[in-house]
Amino acid sequence: MPACTRREVSVIAASIFNSGILATPRPGEEATFDYVTAAPETLGRAHRIADVCEAHGVTLPQVAMAFPRLHPAVAGIVVGMRSPAQVRDNVEAFTAGIPGDLWSDLLDEGLLAEHAPVRA
Repeated sequence: MPACTRREVSVIAASIFNSGILATPRPGEEATFDYVTAAPETLGRAHRIADVCEAHGVTLPQVAMAFPRLHPAVAGIVVGMRSPAQVRDNVEAFTAGIPGDLWSDLLDEGLLAEHAPVRA
């Protein structure tokens, strides 16, 4: 991503729900990560992120859609949908306002990499 930014190359972020674990407000035991059942540690981390999201009045899918768009090289995101209900849900999630202090809280909790482009 830094090379894209330096070269002014735009990126489209795909698989932003990482095969499912970030697609629901609170992933279940059957949630997938990298196309396999999520390991307990990964599921636990997703739940910790969901806790922070809930404390800020937003959902995990809303934040998953907003996060990649914070990077200056990201021009857009790709989201798979199978039904009209998923289209409606994703449009609503895409347009949600994410409180700025959510990103700081995720950083403080060690749930985002230090170099994540979330600080102004």
